[in-house]
Amino acid sequence: MQKAFTVSGIFTGEEWLQQHVVITENGTVRQLIPLVGAKGFNPTDLGDHLMVPTFIDIQVYGAAGKLFAVYPHRETLQLMYESFLKEGTSVCLPTLATNTMEVFKQGIDAVRDYWNTGGKGVYGLHLEGPWLNPVKRGAHVAELIHPPTPEEVKDLLHYGDDVIKMITLAPECCSDEVMQLLLDKGIVLSAGHSNASYAQATASFGKGITTVTHLFNAMSPLHHREAGLAGAAMNHPVVKASIIPDGHHVDFAVIAIAKKLMGERLFVITDAVTETHMGPYRHQLNGDKYECNGVLSGSALSMHQAFLNLVKEVGVEVGEALRMCSLYPARVLGCDDRFGKIAPHYTGPFLLLDKQLKLVDVVTL
Repeated sequence: MQKAFTVSGIFTGEEWLQQHVVITENGTVRQLIPLVGAKGFNPTDLGDHLMVPTFIDIQVYGAAGKLFAVYPHRETLQLMYESFLKEGTSVCLPTLATNTMEVFKQGIDAVRDYWNTGGKGVYGLHLEGPWLNPVKRGAHVAELIHPPTPEEVKDLLHYGDDVIKMITLAPECCSDEVMQLLLDKGIVLSAGHSNASYAQATASFGKGITTVTHLFNAMSPLHHREAGLAGAAMNHPVVKASIIPDGHHVDFAVIAIAKKLMGERLFVITDAVTETHMGPYRHQLNGDKYECNGVLSGSALSMHQAFLNLVKEVGVEVGEALRMCSLYPARVLGCDDRFGKIAPHYTGPFLLLDKQLKLVDVVTL
């Protein structure tokens, strides 16, 4: 089914267009043409708004009182998708923090069930742990953290084949054999909850780690005598890093510094959790952040608020802030040929923002 839309301004992911029509067919953009050349299309006028790509959140744990680790069911994933879409996110990686293999496998089953019943918006699963450094565990359960064996990894990969898309691990705690097993399955490896030295971190980047999880949080810090994982990520020419722009996990001034150093390599995650009273992670809302046993354990961010914080608190230009919340996460997952832009062959939905950048609507193609 073909549709046509016109709107005051369009951010394609690369540039701003005015007085253009977006032509779509079956949920995919076919072409963008100037309004003066769009005779015969009878476009729907979306008014004096800005159309922009939807957000992509590759680290998020639950929504509306349903933590995925506690409720690893397709119904939870449907709730997450519906909740996130209202906030402007149409693609996500539900994430499981350090837990038992039983819970990981239940999460894998839930994603498959969700896909098999036509569920939308879930690109795959992100496992944050359990192969972390206990020294930098943060709110993760110390008793469940351990270095991986090849046998454990093979079993998990066999069970989670095609579902697991990303794993956060501490590279100094994982053997080269384990890393290669994960890479051979096409899994995005991200260094996090790690106490790696600058040299160890840099060496791991050369072995296939392409990303760093929540820059500055739960990692060896940038110090003037030892640059640590944070320094290694910022100083590397290729490695990307996620960051949580809520003002609690990282000061906004520090985000601005990291942005100047990393440019397009820095992208946004919410790291959002939800209040829960069951399981090993009892997240409790404290103001506008979550804590578990008094330790900062997750954000209360939406991607739209993260975007606004980048613009209003960090000073990032609007188009670049949009890319940090859409195109750059898509690049991490290798799906930037389908998501993160409004261009031919890209899929919707897209967002409508007013001139104050408030989220007005989600446009289904």
